[in-house]
Parts: sequence; structure tokens; C-alpha cells
Amino acid sequence: MNIDLHIHSVYSDGNLTPSQIVDVAMEKKLLAISITDHDNIKSYKIAKEYLNQITREKGKNNLELIPGVEINTLWNNKEIHILGYYMDLNSQLLQDLLAYQQHARSEQTMLLIENLNKKAKIKIKKEDVLSLVQDGGSIGRPHIAKAIANVGGAKNIIEAYNKYINDKSPVYVKRKTVSPHEAVETIYESGGIPVIAHPYDLEFAEDIVKDLMSYGLRGIEAYHRKHSPAMIEYYSSMAEKYDLILTGGSDCHGHNKSSKQLFLGNNLVPEWILQELKKEKSRLEIASN
Repeated sequence: MNIDLHIHSVYSDGNLTPSQIVDVAMEKKLLAISITDHDNIKSYKIAKEYLNQITREKGKNNLELIPGVEINTLWNNKEIHILGYYMDLNSQLLQDLLAYQQHARSEQTMLLIENLNKKAKIKIKKEDVLSLVQDGGSIGRPHIAKAIANVGGAKNIIEAYNKYINDKSPVYVKRKTVSPHEAVETIYESGGIPVIAHPYDLEFAEDIVKDLMSYGLRGIEAYHRKHSPAMIEYYSSMAEKYDLILTGGSDCHGHNKSSKQLFLGNNLVPEWILQELKKEKSRLEIASN
């Protein structure tokens, strides 16, 4: 059976609700999933309640739901994403970090809107963006790009991205976010397993991994839909070298608008990955007692 430990819902930049994600996962007979929204953990409770409802109605359920998150961080002007699994979702450390991240997203959005109005003469308001964000969800680039297109500032979302939502754009503002070291340490101190996400887009990934290990990094996302078999082998060897676990997922954001493709559960993430993740969680629990 397959697993998928990297999925996004409407609470960040995905287009499926937590309940829809559960439905798709059960339809595809997945063994386990983790909804890892950007800087947001609201989807877990909703998905868990829905899964419990299915269990009560049908009398059984074979899908395991693992608490997860993906923290967007910056280090040396490079965006690095840190996945977290099995954290105590009530941890004050985690709650404080997520609150900081949400504030940073809101602040970035306001500054970007100001620049769009002044520099690009695109008449856009905060409400134009917030109306596209799920209540309690994380504001992201897709919401801003769609808002730009909606007010006529671009022909479509892709053009909005290319013109305004990138580091080279004169109107773009970088987010004041936490470092990967802070994210790793917070997840670890909250009883979770910190994992570096999709390292394919990181230069000097091994150097970053070694650096973050001293803050509690415990895994590498080797299985990802953008990782070739050679990449999987490379990151698997790196994990073995540094005694780290492997994780993996589709990084599904829902239905692809152009192709209607749904990546959830499509890439092969073997069942033994889940067993290693559980062993690591047990090891951390024993070490903390």
C-alpha cells in the first residue's frame, strides 16, 4: 500500500478541503497521509473529525492521519521548507511560531498591495486577497496572483506570477520569516520530527542538512514527485550517511487547473517509510522521558 506525507489543502495553497483529501486518499486505498499546509495546522482537526465520522458510520477505517506542517523559512536569501510530523499541536512553542508566520504573511501582503497600487498602478485592496483565502488559512502567492488577475492587473494567474510575484519583480516584497534552524528546533522541541522538504531545489543540500542536524533535523524528503530515481537514491544515501530517516509525498496542491491531474498518492512512497517514521517518533518519546 502507498502513503502520501506531503499534501496541501485550502488552508494554504491547495484547492481541496481536508475532507476531500480524506475521500481521495480512501478512494485510492492509501495507508496513511499527512496534510502539511504552509505555516498552518488547522486542516488536521477537520480531517480527523471527518475520518472519525466515517469510522462511526462504516464501522471501520484503514487510513491513518498523521499531524503535519510545512514551515516556509529563509536562510541566506534562499527559501527552505521544513516539514514537521507528529508534533504536539497544542505546543506553545509551535503556536507562537505559527502566529509569527501568519503575521509575516499578512505584513508581506499589505506591503505588496501597497507596491502594486503605487508602482504598478494596479488597484487592489486587502479584501480582494482575503476573499480568496480560507477562513483561518495562510495567505500565499497563489491568492495574491489570483487577486491581481481578478482586478485586471494581469491576463491570468501565470502572467501575474511572472510579472509581480517573484524575487526579481520591482513590486515584490520578501517575507520576514523564521530561519530553518528556528523551524527545525521548534518542531523538535514540540515533540515532532523535523524533515527537510524537496531538497532537489536546494544548492549545497548536504551542507544545509549537516548544519540543521545540530538543531534537531531528523529526516530528508527523498521521495517527491519531482525527484528522479537517481535523486531518490542520492538523498537515500545521504540519509544513511547521517543516520536520518526518509520521508516522501506528492506535494499535492489539488487538481491541476490546466490538466485536471491530481497528484495525491500518485508517486510511489513505500510503506516501510511510515514504519521508520513511527520508529523515530517512539525513539524521540523515549529520549524525552
